[in-house]
Amino acid sequence: MSDHVLLITGASSGIGSATARLAAAAGYRLALAARSEDKLQHLVDEIGPQRALAIRCDVTDYAE
Repeated sequence: MSDHVLLITGASSGIGSATARLAAAAGYRLALAARSEDKLQHLVDEIGPQRALAIRCDVTDYAE
């Protein structure tokens, strides 16, 4: 397993989730951020909780 950790924003769908799947397949550990907690958790379950962490947040909201 890689010592590298990627932070992927917008990870709950589209390009973000595709990037997460590719990075996980390449051996990266992942911090996945998006507004949709349910979709993020589904992705973490798919990748594996030992390799990915879901962080519910809206990166366009400075307070978050």
